[in-house]
Amino acid sequence: MTLLVVRYQVRGQTFVGVRTDDGAIHRSDATSLASLLAGDFRSSVEQAAGGPVETGEVRLLPPVDGRTEVWAAGVTYERSSEARQEESEVADVYARVYGADRPELFFKSVAWRVAGDGDPIGIRTDSAVDVPEPELAVVVAADGTIVGYTVCDDVSSRSIEGENPLYLPQAKVYAGACALGPGIRPAWEVSDAYDLSIAAVVTRGGEAVWSAEASTKMLHRRLDDLVEYLFRQYDLPEGAILSTGTGIVPELDFTLTAGDTVAITVGEVGTLTNPVVDASSLIPTSGGPQ
Repeated sequence: MTLLVVRYQVRGQTFVGVRTDDGAIHRSDATSLASLLAGDFRSSVEQAAGGPVETGEVRLLPPVDGRTEVWAAGVTYERSSEARQEESEVADVYARVYGADRPELFFKSVAWRVAGDGDPIGIRTDSAVDVPEPELAVVVAADGTIVGYTVCDDVSSRSIEGENPLYLPQAKVYAGACALGPGIRPAWEVSDAYDLSIAAVVTRGGEAVWSAEASTKMLHRRLDDLVEYLFRQYDLPEGAILSTGTGIVPELDFTLTAGDTVAITVGEVGTLTNPVVDASSLIPTSGGPQ
């Protein structure tokens, strides 16, 4: 059976459930994905798969909530290392971190800011080059165990990051810069996390203007090592989603524009599709969680 753990809304209420092979969503007793990551994830998921079937019209939400944090790893593929050196005036920084024992890890998003499948992602108006970064993300329980996988678009400004590595937070963290979805594939159902295809397509006016493929075979780091570094001297009581870096980076003459659509597919995990908008249009006028 192919299971997908989803967070969804029906009749104005938010639930957690498990989608099965037939497309049916079985509602879980869990009140949040965060509670699943704080407890016995596998037992809860398998129990939910036999639960009542949702009958209303379902809208999928981003597969993260509560105090679950979204983190990301950088320069974990050779292509990423090359791209960072191409764009940066201090290329040696990226060459050194690629071969170092300690990985590059950075905070990406709080749960409530994450875009889900079908939601818009943003590009900065103060940036000349903005790109999607198609990535496999690991879903980590509170005890540091990898319990699932999802698709991440670590949307980034190459021009801001390339200007100075200290500008990394501004290149990586802004409105619409993180998308996850469509749900969480349980780890025990994925045959080999180090042999998953990753493909990305950007369409503009109905035409594909950029596409590329990679594989997690090309990953330079162990997934469990990345998680171990994240959990060092740090507690994540409602788990984390850790995006594991990209092996797909466009050339410097390509940039996303408002109106584009980005589709990212990770084998055995799913497809994440998002329209691109000006990031400023995603900032709520009243502020606070939406």
